[in-house]
Order: sequence, then C-alpha cells, then structure tokens
Amino acid sequence: MDLTIVPHKMMQPQFGRGDRHMFSTSDDQGMLKQVQASHAPDGREFAVKPLLYIIEDIFQRSAPGIPGFVLGSKHAQSDVLDDKAFQSGFFDMLDLLSFTINKVSCEISCKCSGGGDAHAITLGIFINLESYAWNAKVVLAMAAFALNYGEFWVVAQLYPTNPLAKSVALLKQLPEILERADTLKSKFETLSNLIKAMLEVAKCIVEFKELPSHYISPDIPEMVTATAHIPTAVYWTIRSIVACSAQIMGLIGMGHEYVVSTAESWELSSLAHKVNSIHTHLKNQLNLCYKIIDEKRHIEAYQALVRLMETPHIDNIKVLRALIYAKEDQLPLIEGSTERRAGLELLRRKNVLLLISDLDVSHDELFILEQMYQESRQNPTRTESQYEVVWMPIVDRTTPWTEEMQKQFETLQSMMPWYSIYHPSMVDQAVIRYVKEFWNFKKKPILVVLDLQGKVVNTNALHMIWIWGSLAFPFTSSKEEALWKEESWRLELLAGSVDAAIPVWIAEEKYICLYGGRRHRMDPENLKDCTANGSSCRNFIGVALRREEQSERESQKKHSHHCCGESQSHVAGHHTNLVLLGPAGKHVAIQYASTERAKRMTR
Repeated sequence: MDLTIVPHKMMQPQFGRGDRHMFSTSDDQGMLKQVQASHAPDGREFAVKPLLYIIEDIFQRSAPGIPGFVLGSKHAQSDVLDDKAFQSGFFDMLDLLSFTINKVSCEISCKCSGGGDAHAITLGIFINLESYAWNAKVVLAMAAFALNYGEFWVVAQLYPTNPLAKSVALLKQLPEILERADTLKSKFETLSNLIKAMLEVAKCIVEFKELPSHYISPDIPEMVTATAHIPTAVYWTIRSIVACSAQIMGLIGMGHEYVVSTAESWELSSLAHKVNSIHTHLKNQLNLCYKIIDEKRHIEAYQALVRLMETPHIDNIKVLRALIYAKEDQLPLIEGSTERRAGLELLRRKNVLLLISDLDVSHDELFILEQMYQESRQNPTRTESQYEVVWMPIVDRTTPWTEEMQKQFETLQSMMPWYSIYHPSMVDQAVIRYVKEFWNFKKKPILVVLDLQGKVVNTNALHMIWIWGSLAFPFTSSKEEALWKEESWRLELLAGSVDAAIPVWIAEEKYICLYGGRRHRMDPENLKDCTANGSSCRNFIGVALRREEQSERESQKKHSHHCCGESQSHVAGHHTNLVLLGPAGKHVAIQYASTERAKRMTR
C-alpha cells in the first residue's frame, strides 16, 4: 500500500488569513441580530463563579516553565480548587456541565484546526449554548477554551521529564516549537494579553448577574445600558476564544515550519484592544451600579442605626458594635497604655465616653480629660472611675487617605492613654452621618456619653468635665443641670486657676477686667490707653481660651512682655473680649475690646 506524504504547508490552518478583515466586514448590528436569534434560555441557573475560579487557575498556571515566557501571575491562586471551587454541590454541577464543556471544546479544536470563518465558528458555539443565560454562555465557552489551552501547556511543561508527555509532545511536534520559544515570545505575550482581557470581561458579566436585585432594579438607566451591551461583550469574548484557539492549534503539528505572521499578530492585538474597550465600558457601568447600591445600603444602614439608638437594650454591646465596628473579623480597638488590640467585650456594661474628633485636635483640648482619666486609673475602685474613653476619629471619606494623614493619626493615637479605634476606616459612613446629624459634630471635639445600656445620656460632656472634672460623673445632662443649679456665677469659676493674685484682688474689693479670645488680639497701645483712663480698673487678666500655633504663641509672648513690663496686666493668653468684674467678682459689663468701648467701661 502506497503512502502519500502531505507537506506541512498544506495542513497549515487558514484561519488567520480568512479573518484579517473581521473589523471592517463584520457589522456589529447585524452580528447582534444573529446572536440574539440564537439566544433561547430555558431558565436553568448554576453558580458560575466556582467554574470561573478553575478557569482563572488554569490560565495562571499555564506556561511558567517555558523559557522567556510567563503567562499571567507568577504565583497561581493559592489552594483555589480547595477553597473556592470545590464547594458543596460543585461536583454535581460539573457532572451536568462537563458534556457541554467537552462538546464545545471539541468543536473549537476541530473547526479551528482546519481553518474557517471565525464569525461562523463563533455563531456555532452560541447555538451549542443557546439555552444558557449570557453569563453562563461566556463562562462555559471560556471553560472549553481553558480545557484545550490547559492540555497544550500540560504536555509542554511535562515532556522533558515525563515519558508519556514526551511521546504525546512528539506526535504534536511540540519540542521543535518549544526549542524556539524565544522567537515565539511576542506571540505568546499577545495571546496572554488577549486572554487577560477576555477573563476580565467574563468577570464583569458575572458581576452584573450577581448584583443584588433588592438594591438595584434592572430598569434603571445604568443597568439598561449595561444589559444592552452584554450580548456584544459575550460575542467578542467568544470570538476572541476562537482566535486564540486558532493560534494554539496552528502550533500543533507545524514543527520548525511554523512562521509567526504579522497579520496574525495584528488580529490578536486588535481583538485585545476591542475586548479591553468593552471591559472598560462595562467596568464603568458596573461602578455606577455599585455606587447606587452603596448609597442605598448607606441609607438602609443609617435608618437601622437610628432605630437601634432609639431602642432600649439590656447592655451596650449592640450599640457599640453599630457605632464602632460591626464585623467580627478583627479586634477594633487599641488600648492606649499597652498599644495592644482589644475587643468591644471589655466595654460591656460600662459607661463609655466616645471622644469624637477629626485629625486636627490639639493636646490642650484634651489636657483636662487626660488628667481626669489618669486619676481614675490610679483609683479604679472609686465610683467616679467607672467609665472608659474611646477615641472615634472622623475623617472625610471623599479625601484619599495619605501617608501624611496616617502619620498624623498615629501621632494622635499615641498621645491618648485611653482606647481608640484601630483605624478611621472602620467607622462606617452611616455612623459618620449619624454623628453629624444627631450629635451635631462639625469639627471641634465632642464627648458623647453612653450609659451601661448604651443609651446616649449626654451629647457633649467636654465642657462639664473642663469645669467640674470627675465631680461631673456620670457625665449625664441631668447631672450637668444639677451642678449648675448648685453653682453661683463667680470669678473663681471663670478664671480661678489663671492667676494666684485673683483671690487677693477679690479680698481687696478691686475691679478686675478679664480679656481674652482665640481669633483676634487687643493691640498693646489700646490696652495701655484703656488702663491709663481707668480710675479703678487697673487689674487685667488675659484669659487663654485656646492655644494656637507656635507663631501665635510667640506673638502672645511679646504682648505679654509689653503689658507685664508696665505692671498693669497679668497675661495668660489671647485677647479679644473684655469682661469687667466689680468688687467680690460681681459681673459689671462685657464689651468687645475696642479702645473707645474700653474707655467707657472704666469711666
């Protein structure tokens, strides 16, 4: 029997040359009608993500052993098959799908080996998958391609060491191809880029299918636009699968005669560009959908928080979890004294003082609170010590978190001896809205007090702590009212700790003028003029309401030196307002510190 030897050239696939003008001859609208005509889903559903994990794993593990070429990540997904894909019921699903996957895989191999029209082959795959939804179509087609692609690279990787793989590789004439891997590097890289683009589009399509329907309706413009583009995205993904398969099948059996065609490379690059453009569009639409979902979830979380805060509770844990951190994946607190992570259970059935501020807070504003807290730690058994403080930093989520902000946060956190939230990102957006709307937080620090049951008993206890310290325990609004009823308006209350001379002046029944502020300064000449015209108001105390930046403090020192040099004023801070106190600290008048008004006060 005579044998006819057919040269390799006659067997080379004609796929690439026949498909060179696919972008100019293929009309998307006409194509879309054909694709839609082959779409007849029967309602069957299956979890496509586990299958997609396996597909991605195959692509990532392919070709790492070929010299000069690496596809995808250098490190494949760790234990992907064990952790993600092989879930309960997954093997049963594979039993149902394996026939379809193998059928499409064989059709791709056969039709791409002998050349042919890429569009016709693509439509043939759509016909085989007509009863599946769009997300299932693209994943099943990708699985069929991954099966062929994975088999090719398994043989390529094992043939140097495995006798069986070596024999199969010889029949496919892979050794000659792989020995020329350097010359084929650009071709493999082009294939890799297209496969990555295909995979990203498939992920997007699957994500659209899995969007929660109770948060986003299919008839909103964002979803309508995406839904209209998904059939086109599926078509060009499967069309790219056909192109990649043709290139892989073209390597088999060609041996040393295989030549990389410039036209073939252009076709793959053009497809990669088109599929990447499709992915960009779908990703933008997906992000818009996620934004809508996030907004609705935010409203839902905010409303749930409002209801929770209005509901009585046995203890404070539910409230603290809602305000600080609801998840259980990590410990949300840092203990200031030890810098160790801590959980919310340490705060159960305790009075909790939430110190709420942004990152722009000075140590002076926290000085009295820190003194009181340190005293309570030294005497932990006292009734007045039965509370904990937690710093809750509030930051603008629209501003990107920078390294400078991280350093600023860590510096503030290290200054605080009490508990603080591990990171500002742990505070939910709904909580930030609640803090601003219900507790009137704007910029200045506030100290919100929660009782043992998590009920808000004071929306800002800072001022009562500044005045009464630990005597204000348990820091409730009713306690503050009671303290004010017991208190009388006197100079010691306002400025008793500013200067040791105040009690002496009170005993001598002298007029005392308090001036101070934090935004403006009284000019030294005006102050001099004021005291020169005053017959009885010769004792001035500058009250520091807040320390400013270093430049402000140096200016204040110069002012202090000028006034104290004339023995007319005792300066303790900035100067804005004048308060005139008569004998025994009785209030006489308060005016802004202009020269003429100051003169009228002292006449």
